[in-house]
Amino acid sequence: MWNLASKCAIILCAWTPESVLPEATSFIGIFNKVDIRVGTVISVKKNEKARKPSLVVEVDFGKEIGIKQSSAQITHYYNEDNLKGKQVIGVCNFPEKNIAGVVSQVLILGSIDKEGKVILVHPSQQSD
Repeated sequence: MWNLASKCAIILCAWTPESVLPEATSFIGIFNKVDIRVGTVISVKKNEKARKPSLVVEVDFGKEIGIKQSSAQITHYYNEDNLKGKQVIGVCNFPEKNIAGVVSQVLILGSIDKEGKVILVHPSQQSD
């Protein structure tokens, strides 16, 4: 399954001025505006008001961004015990969204496995 990052890597690696289509130029411009950061999960709890099982996850993105929360449908593989202290990757500049009574301030990135369950994306090395 292709994900956004692999598509972007292919586009950027193959880029030359004469090979860029207007659509690709527009896509790269949009992609460059997305603020993707690494943060550390500091708290996790169930979102009791959500229709589908969800977790409210608070992530510390450091001094510049601070702590942001998200309501995420990631309960198949994740809970407070195995998520707290982990680093995740999130989009920090999307508009806030109210999800089942929780103001979701960040989109935590993941991939969908063949069974439709979310697998979070995280860095291979610890990041500050």
